Amino acid sequence: MLLLLAGCSTMPAGGYVDSPNGRPVPVRQDRNTLHQLVKTDLDRVADIEYSENVATLRLLMLKLYKRNPAEALKSGLGTPEQIASHVFENWAVHHWQFESLGRAQETAAITLALNPQYSGDRVLALVVGIQSMLFRAHGQKSAFFITDSIEPQNLYNAARNIEIAVWKLAHAKNAQGELLLLTNSQPGEVQNLSFEREFSKLIARTDLLALTLAEKSQRFISRLTQSITTAPFLPFR
Repeated sequence: MLLLLAGCSTMPAGGYVDSPNGRPVPVRQDRNTLHQLVKTDLDRVADIEYSENVATLRLLMLKLYKRNPAEALKSGLGTPEQIASHVFENWAVHHWQFESLGRAQETAAITLALNPQYSGDRVLALVVGIQSMLFRAHGQKSAFFITDSIEPQNLYNAARNIEIAVWKLAHAKNAQGELLLLTNSQPGEVQNLSFEREFSKLIARTDLLALTLAEKSQRFISRLTQSITTAPFLPFR
């Protein structure tokens, strides 16, 4: 499981060591501390899954600002790097509640990013929405111990919501027929599917942890079958 998660990693979550097959494996900074005694192997997997998803989402935020430079100017929070640092490093202060977003979080913030009438920073709204949704799906925790319990259904629903958001992102347009946010390459441009790959990593990691937790705890995951083009965002328990 650790090697599978490492295979879809984006950046170090505490450092990497080389494995025998040449693939880098994440190393937790706290692996030698006493509190590791109160972690199961599955807790460590959850730690890696969450931190790698945060790293991927941070990368996506910077890529989105690079592709849509006008969005960063709307936030008034500085350069794209400064905005990303504020969102991901100061989360214990702001708890992903931004006045410019009307303090919207989770799917409400994602919906705001995809609203043609919204005039604010769509990148901030999208990333804050996905990050706060993942945080809630993990039981509002970023580190996991033997006493914690993550609901697999919430992780599964979060993964489906990201899928829905990505589809809507590729099709949401303003009154002039222009995409609200540019991601993958458009007709006539050099092919670029890097956004699709990064979003796919978020979905794959979250799904993998959801299915692993469900199997471990023998909890059933309800898999609703519906068209992604018309599907509403799924709720959390």
